[in-house]
Amino acid sequence: MSRAIVAIVGRPNVGKSTLFNRLVGAPLAVVHGTPGTTRDRVYGAVDWGNTSFTLVDTGGIGLQRADSLNDAVIAQVDLAIEQADLILFLTDLREGPVGTDLDVAKRLRRTNKPVLLVANKGDSPRDRIHASEFYELGLDAPIVVSAIRGTGTGDLLDAVLQRLPPESFAPVEGDEDRVSVAIVGRPNVGKSSLLNAIAGETRAVVDDLPGTTRDAIDTDLEYAGRPLRFIDTAGIRKRGHIEPGVESFSVLRAMRAIDRADIAVVMLDAQDAVTAQDAHVAGYIHEAAKGCVIALNKWDLVEPSAEAGGLYLATIRKGLHFLDYAPAVFTSAKTGLHVNRVLDAILEVADQRDRRIPTAQVNEFIHKVATTHPFTRKGKALKILYATQASTRPPTFVFFVNEPELVHFAYRRHLENQIRREFGFQGTGIRLVFRHRGE
Repeated sequence: MSRAIVAIVGRPNVGKSTLFNRLVGAPLAVVHGTPGTTRDRVYGAVDWGNTSFTLVDTGGIGLQRADSLNDAVIAQVDLAIEQADLILFLTDLREGPVGTDLDVAKRLRRTNKPVLLVANKGDSPRDRIHASEFYELGLDAPIVVSAIRGTGTGDLLDAVLQRLPPESFAPVEGDEDRVSVAIVGRPNVGKSSLLNAIAGETRAVVDDLPGTTRDAIDTDLEYAGRPLRFIDTAGIRKRGHIEPGVESFSVLRAMRAIDRADIAVVMLDAQDAVTAQDAHVAGYIHEAAKGCVIALNKWDLVEPSAEAGGLYLATIRKGLHFLDYAPAVFTSAKTGLHVNRVLDAILEVADQRDRRIPTAQVNEFIHKVATTHPFTRKGKALKILYATQASTRPPTFVFFVNEPELVHFAYRRHLENQIRREFGFQGTGIRLVFRHRGE
């Protein structure tokens, strides 16, 4: 399924970045008292109520400054609104509705997008008595929150899920047997060239200019009798290196392409070491528990030697250590070198994502692991009472335990490694869910 997109919009200094950080659960957006701190859009994933959506922070609308920078900020806000499935219109409860809020409200009504009015800085009952003043904006009653304290944010997230259009969570059209593959990576690593080499014809524009591809391009084909859908995406840069304007918009599209794909092919430039941008892309795929194939492109330009392959593979395994389960293929999209091996790896990963282990086998193995390597935290022993594989794509294992809060990240990683060692699942992310025995 494709993640819905929710954009936070409002005038400067009402707490948009603070609310963004609160809902995402990480300090991704810069928070500062100076109006106009947020210029480019910042995005992050929010998980709530067994649902996940992409949240976008935007710059403030209404800075009294006529220059190219302010115009760029407004352009970014307009792009975020255009792409959003739902808009959070954030206001300042203490200041009440001001002229700029009225202007923003008119702007949002013209979009015909669903809007939730949110009044921030409701830190005390004395602040909340001003909520009725916001009816003059011509929107529904405001949801009062305190972004800095977290008050009311649970009610806000519940309202978000209620207001998101059903079609924003609709599955991608196409038969269930088709494997959807997103080709991702930083700009100019050869994503479009790989797509063209796979398709055997020019289906995407190929250019040496980084950022040529702006939109996701779907290409359907068959390989070894299996239907595949390839999604060529715009290059993803590390967040701090995203340029204002069209490139920021294309990053959001690329992330959405990853969300709706079964497998992502991470393209690296064999002439370069693993960069922070590469790790950023790979980390997003890992967190989403997608299947993954690492394609080391431009291998034809590397000076041949007996040690080159092993040394470079060791380097990328170190730089992308969290993707140690993903197969890596040395290839050249330009010459066609080993392009078929990339396709073979994709099909193998797709098969691993569909693997299902019988519950009896899972329980027997997990009992052995728990007995051999018991885990104790804060003087309490974690007891795994029952385990089962609940679903595929991605393979998801549910553990019923005495106290889920005892599970530490390190032990979770240990269990994942043991499952891979016993059952395989090469190339695909795995989800581990821990529930109380009563659930």
